[in-house]
Order: sequence, then structure tokens, then C-alpha cells
Amino acid sequence: MTFLTSARRGAPLALIAASSLVLVGCAGGSGDEKKNESSADAAACTEYPSGAASDDVTVTGDLGAEALTAEFTAPVEAKELERTIASAGDGEVTAAGDTVNVQITIFNGTSGESTFSQPASMPVGDDTILEAFLAGFECVPVGSRVVTVVPSASLFEGAGNEQLGLAAGDPAVIVTDVIDTVAPVTPVEWKENPAEVVFNGEEPPTLTLPGAQPPAELLLAVLEEGDGAVVGDGDSVTINYQGTSWNTGEIFDQSYGKEPATFATTGVIPGFGAAMVGQKVGSKLVVSIPPKDAYGEEGTGHELAGQTLVFVIEILDAKAAGK
Repeated sequence: MTFLTSARRGAPLALIAASSLVLVGCAGGSGDEKKNESSADAAACTEYPSGAASDDVTVTGDLGAEALTAEFTAPVEAKELERTIASAGDGEVTAAGDTVNVQITIFNGTSGESTFSQPASMPVGDDTILEAFLAGFECVPVGSRVVTVVPSASLFEGAGNEQLGLAAGDPAVIVTDVIDTVAPVTPVEWKENPAEVVFNGEEPPTLTLPGAQPPAELLLAVLEEGDGAVVGDGDSVTINYQGTSWNTGEIFDQSYGKEPATFATTGVIPGFGAAMVGQKVGSKLVVSIPPKDAYGEEGTGHELAGQTLVFVIEILDAKAAGK
């Protein structure tokens, strides 16, 4: 289950980056949320004022640690979002276009209990990310710890989120550790022993993997070049896809036999998004994604962690970011 609103059909679970399951929403929302009007506007830093509630939070634990403690007066009371940089790092200030590795920990603002902690790679300046989370890593020095206090109306429109441990009406205290920036992911042309794909109309395609060990690189082969618009970073794309684990040889998810999937290129695992950026609508692709560009090495908690994933992709449509 994703937490995208009904304003658009989100990427299926097997495609979405773990961060996107939690942090992405549509551009709509309550009036208490600030909105980034466009990618250009996002380049300028949004002002997130601190307040008594965010200043009151004391966080204990090493930067990037999964288990943090936070002391604050519960229930927290804030009429609007408040942000306090609890400790400023000495790295470069994050800017639109950067992707940052963060550790996000959520505390229920009513009970004071820690309800969620997760590492994530997040794009700065992405106007589809809920402001409650964007505030934690936008325009702050790398190495910072940021405390954000969010009233319930500014987070999931007051409806809460069961998987995050937030009931309807619960405010949240979000601690974001901004660990480092992520180098851009760029696929390499898959020249030697590429996977073979036979398309079968509306039926699932047939994929034949080469009889070799999974490649360590992010490899991409353009099986058929389209003649439509070029997909840009952050664009919303509509695709058909099939995902196979190189390690097991099994198909773990696909859109064939269902509806095509629509999502932002920044809202999926890095290797999948990178494979589509720069390609034309109408193109058919096959991409091999190593664990580092998918769900990480074994032990990171995802059922596909440690596996090389091979996706067959047909790009059906694309819309520019923010439209």
C-alpha cells in the first residue's frame, strides 16, 4: 500500500523506493502546507520558522542511528509547522537537484512514543514530497540534525497514518539526520550479453537472462527507441513493466494484465528512475539494477534487498514535473 493520494495512481509496491512509500503525496493538501510552485521556485530556500514546540525537543543518539530518543512535552502544541536545526553540520548546504541520504525518525506527538525509523534517499526540491518531510532536509548543511514539529492538519490532512503510528488528529515530531549527498545514478549501455526480450502484445513479455552472474553495474539496453517526448528527471511517467529477480529467475511484479503504472521518476528505486530519464516516450527498455541502486544489500529489511533486479519497461507517456 502506498501513501500517494487518489489524485494519481502510484507506482506498485515492488517499484517504489522505501522512502516514497512514506513521504510522497500529491500537490494538494491542507491550507497549512506550503507549496513549491515549480522546480524553479524550489531552488530558493523555503522559510521554515522555529517555535516553542520544535525548540523544546531534545534528541539523544548518534547521527544516522536507527534508535534515537527524544524528550519533549506531550502532547505537542503547534498551530503550524515548526523547524529547528538541533545541530548544524559542516557540509555543503543542500539545494534543489541534490539527492541526500537521511535517517528519518517519527515520534507520535500525542504519546511521545517513537513509531517509525527508516533510512531514505530523498530528492531536494521535489514538490511532490509532503512539506512535513521536505523541511527536514531542504537547505540545511550536510551533517545536520533537524527537528520538525507538524500539526496533524499538515500531515496526511489530519487523517493519520497507521503504518507510521499516527492516529487521526495526532501531531508528529520528525527527526531528520542529513547524512550525505548521493552521486547521480547513470546507467551504462548493456552491450555484452544483454537480456533477450520478446514482446507479446498485451500479454506479458518473455525475458531470457544471460547465463552469467548478475552484473555489478547498472546496465541499460534500448530495445526500441520511441519518437515521443524525452523523459526528464522528476517527470511523471506512465509505463508497462515487468520485474524479475536475477537471483531467483522469478517475476516478482508486473503491470501486464493490469493497468499501466504512473509515478514520478524520483519516486522509485534509483536505478529504475535513472533508466527512464533521457529516454523517449514509446521506447522499450531492459535494465539490470544491482542492489546498491535498488533496495540495498542483504540485511536492510526489504524482501528484495541483496538481489539484482531486471526490468522490462515500455514508456507509454510522460508529463513534465509539476504538471
